[in-house]
Amino acid sequence: MVTVSILGASGYTGGELLRLLLQHPHVEIASATSQTFAGQYLHRAHPNLRGATDLKFVTRDALAPADVVFTCVPHGAAMKVVPGLLERGSRVVDLSADFRLRDAAAFERWYGERHAAPEWLARAVYGLPEFHREALRTARLVSGVGCTATATNLALYPLVQAGLLTTGPIVADIKIGSSASGLEANLASIHAERSGALRLYAPTTHRHVAEIQQELRLNGHAPQVHYSAHAVELVRGILATCHAFVARDGVTDKDLWRAYRDAYQGEPFVRLVKDRQGIHRFPDPKLVAGSNYADVGFEVEEGTNRVVALCAIDNLVKGAAGSAVQSMNLMLGLDERLGLTQLPLHPV
Repeated sequence: MVTVSILGASGYTGGELLRLLLQHPHVEIASATSQTFAGQYLHRAHPNLRGATDLKFVTRDALAPADVVFTCVPHGAAMKVVPGLLERGSRVVDLSADFRLRDAAAFERWYGERHAAPEWLARAVYGLPEFHREALRTARLVSGVGCTATATNLALYPLVQAGLLTTGPIVADIKIGSSASGLEANLASIHAERSGALRLYAPTTHRHVAEIQQELRLNGHAPQVHYSAHAVELVRGILATCHAFVARDGVTDKDLWRAYRDAYQGEPFVRLVKDRQGIHRFPDPKLVAGSNYADVGFEVEEGTNRVVALCAIDNLVKGAAGSAVQSMNLMLGLDERLGLTQLPLHPV
C-alpha cells in the first residue's frame, strides 16, 4: 500500500485529490491538512465525501510522513516547503505553479518574484503524462499543470509532432468555468456577477502562456501564442479553441486524422471527437465533467491553411488533480489508470 499525504486539502483541488485517492486501490491517505478545518471530518469541507472515510483534517504541523505528498498550497508558498518534503524522503507532486517552468528567469518574469528553490526547477518533471511519461517514471518532484495550458497543449500537440505548424502566430481562445478561480470568494465569483457571464478577464499575457511556450517548442523556438480567456457560466470545464496555420498547402482532414491518431494512439485518457452529425460533433466540456478525459478535435479550413484545434477538459481533474494522480501512478510503477476510471457525467 502506498501512503499519501495532502498539504492544503480543503480547497477544490484538494477535494478532487481526496475523491480520486479514496477510490484508488493501492493508496492509503495518511493525512490531509487544513488550518481552517483541523480536527473536523473531511466532509465538513467536502460534503460529497460524507461516509467515504473517517479521516479528519490535521494542521500542517501534523502532516504525516508519506511515500508521496501532494502540495495544494498557494502559488509562492510551495517553493518554500517542497525542498523540506523532498529532504524527508517523500516524492512530491506540487499542484501550484511554483515548479512548472524549467527556467528561473522565466519564472521571475512571469510570476514577478524570485524563485526560492531554483535548483529544483530543472529537476522537476512537468506533470502531463502524454508529454513526459518516461521522465515521470523516475521523478522525485512533479509539477502540477496549468489547467488552461493543458487544454491548449493537448489541442495543438499533434500538429507540432507531425511538423505541420508554422512558427507563426497561434491564437488560443479559452472558455473556463468558475471552479478554476478556487474556493476564495471575490466580486468576480459571486453568483450575481458570475451567473449568465461571458466575460473576458484575461485578454493578453496570461501566465499559462509560459507553459504552452515551454511545452510546444517548434524547431527549438517558443511558439508565438496569443491567448485570451473568458469566464463563462459553467462550474467545471475548459474549452480551448486554438487557431493555427499549417506549414504547407493542401493539408486535408485525412492528414489531420493521421497526425492526431499518431499522437494519441494508446493514450488512455485522450479521446478524439470529430463527428459528421449530431450536436456533439466537437469537444464539449460538459461531456468530460468529473472525469480525467481530454476530448480533442480539429477542423481544417480549406483554402486558408487555418486549423482550428480544440480540447475540452474538466479543469479540476485532467487540469489538476487527475493529471497529478496519473503522474503519481507512473512515479510508483503502477498502472496509470488506477483511481481515474470514472466515466464522465451526462447530463450535468
